[in-house]
Amino acid sequence: MPEAEVTLSNGKKLMTLATGKIVEFADGSGFVKMGNTRVLSTCVSKSHTSTSSGFLPLTVDYQQELRHIVKRPTNRYQETLTSRYIDRSVRPLFPSDYLYDIQLSSHPIAKDGINDPDVLAINAASLALATSDIPWNGPVAAVRVGLIDNEVVIMPTRHEREKSNLELIVTAVNNNNLVMLDGYADKVLIQDVKKAIKQGVKECQLIIQGIKKLSKDYGKIKREYEPVIKVTDELKDTIKSIAEIKLRDIFSDYKHDKMSRDKSLNNLRNNILETMKKSVSDLDLSAVVETFNVISKEIFRSLIFENDIRCDGRKLTDLRDIKCIVGEDESLHGSALFQRGQTRVHCTVTLDSLETAAKMDRISMLKSGIKDKNFYLDYVFPPYATNEIGKFGPPGRREIGHGALGGRGLYPIVPDDYPFTVGINSEVLSSNGSSSMATVCGGSLAMLDAGVPISSPASGVAIGVVTKYNNSSPDKIEDYRILTDLLGIEDYLGDMDFKIAGTDKAITSLQADIKIPGMPLSIIMESLNRAHTANNKIINIMNAALSKPRVGKPNMPVSEIIEVPIHQRGKFLGSGGRNINRIYEITGVTITNQDENCFSLFAPNETAMKEAKDIIDELLVEDKVPEFEFGGIYTAKIVEMRDNGVMLTLHPNMRPAFVHVSQLDTRSVVHPSALGFDVDHELKVKYFGRDPTSGFMRLSRKAIIATGAGPEKNFHDQK
Repeated sequence: MPEAEVTLSNGKKLMTLATGKIVEFADGSGFVKMGNTRVLSTCVSKSHTSTSSGFLPLTVDYQQELRHIVKRPTNRYQETLTSRYIDRSVRPLFPSDYLYDIQLSSHPIAKDGINDPDVLAINAASLALATSDIPWNGPVAAVRVGLIDNEVVIMPTRHEREKSNLELIVTAVNNNNLVMLDGYADKVLIQDVKKAIKQGVKECQLIIQGIKKLSKDYGKIKREYEPVIKVTDELKDTIKSIAEIKLRDIFSDYKHDKMSRDKSLNNLRNNILETMKKSVSDLDLSAVVETFNVISKEIFRSLIFENDIRCDGRKLTDLRDIKCIVGEDESLHGSALFQRGQTRVHCTVTLDSLETAAKMDRISMLKSGIKDKNFYLDYVFPPYATNEIGKFGPPGRREIGHGALGGRGLYPIVPDDYPFTVGINSEVLSSNGSSSMATVCGGSLAMLDAGVPISSPASGVAIGVVTKYNNSSPDKIEDYRILTDLLGIEDYLGDMDFKIAGTDKAITSLQADIKIPGMPLSIIMESLNRAHTANNKIINIMNAALSKPRVGKPNMPVSEIIEVPIHQRGKFLGSGGRNINRIYEITGVTITNQDENCFSLFAPNETAMKEAKDIIDELLVEDKVPEFEFGGIYTAKIVEMRDNGVMLTLHPNMRPAFVHVSQLDTRSVVHPSALGFDVDHELKVKYFGRDPTSGFMRLSRKAIIATGAGPEKNFHDQK
């Protein structure tokens, strides 16, 4: 199998690229190895399509299938994020008119526990596409970049990642342009993030050369294809003559909001379709729709260049109107509604006990355990947020990706030694761009409302770019505009959606979706500066609503330690912990075992704690019996005869205690009936405390006889 070896610039880390006919019937395949971690990626494209729009039907599947490890990992979140990394890295490089179904699949063949396979999968997918006959303008290459003691580390091992306060996945093309960026930072300064991005793009060039070499020597000739949707110059001129003035009016009407603008565009498109149907008998409807979309995009972008004014009337650096409402619901530990334009996100905070939190929460797993902090974020994007109809259920790829981005943006500001687990739920009520960054803002305010002593407020913003290419040199960007705080339509019709979250001094998470075949680093660096300025403005607005953690809130969580004697544990816990689960379902109070006799009760508030303790008192009320003196003699009643002893009670509220036949008399007795015993008989027994393991009472009639008290003769009359 042909191979190419790539040595990264530090001279210590070797990546092996390989291709061949092992996967014979796939259109392309690529193997990438680092250490003893090996990843296989394949690609297949058919001559049919599942779409009638201009959207590329690309499916990417990454599965952590490990054939040499008995327990297969089931981290669906990591699989989804890696699939998204691959998709976002390769999608911009497909020809705009190639709309045939494509499937990319990747999985680790072996994993050494030192080198992670996710970034290797991006490179393997790039190699598979580059050596296939599928039209694609790659290759791309990807590296992971860390920062340890302020030194950039390329492709850090799992152990090195635990010491790094920065983790970026950088995907680039061969002209030092960026294609995809994703990562988090533990409050890293912007200049250090820039340094890491630049070094990552530089390292990608070495991998690209290896892929190019294999592609040149062993790659297939790219297939010829017919565009699925044909946008001809004649059709374009016809539709432009009808629609241009009206499109300019729509995009220049600053009174429009998302819904009214979309409605106007839909009405215009439908009117053009109806008009052209009357004059053209064999009209290609999909071609008309796609041509209309192309013209709309061109006019939308040209207006920005002409006036430096956007479709909602904002200047390039203006933020949308922001409103912050904090702590409206007093029944919650913390809550905040963050609104930016027509994007509204409601964030709530629930504080829970440390004992019940998973030691490797979702964010920690995604970050490979850089910190073991009890924090999680659930991001919910219901269909009504964009006026759509859809299913409710487990989070999809979009929710997982945006939730991870929002969670990473907030994770670094939660204190390491905070005594509670912080759980944030972010529900998108309406979306017109950048709901994940609104989650960072709302989550930060909600934590302050819950009294969480965060290190500093965090906010997030999306930065966009529209570019203009040189007619004589189509690959060269002639002009561009950077847009602060993207609208949904600016994301859809623009060339980049760059989300950056951070504090007033540092960056906490970032993600760049680039829709052109590479963005110059100079634009990326300028966008980071714009984001930093915008985030400072947003934080100032947030601080006006709430700038410090609330103290003395009446509805805060409480905890308490209770002691349950060992002989009462069975009744307290219930079969299989049934009583503990029931208390949690009714009151929300979690109960965890501290040691043999002590249990920790964690309640969301005082009311819940009181309700839980009332239930516990009811559970144990029948066990409230007099204290028994060690060595004391007590009268007991037999309630059950057994072959090897008797069950008797010392008090009406007690559960029966067992006395073995060997403790009933000094003589050897085969069955208790030999002593004349029967149910309801009374006898005197001596109390010797409880068994330290089982909690059962230790009782003996034999001890009384042995000390000379003599056997009881009339058991019915004993009182």
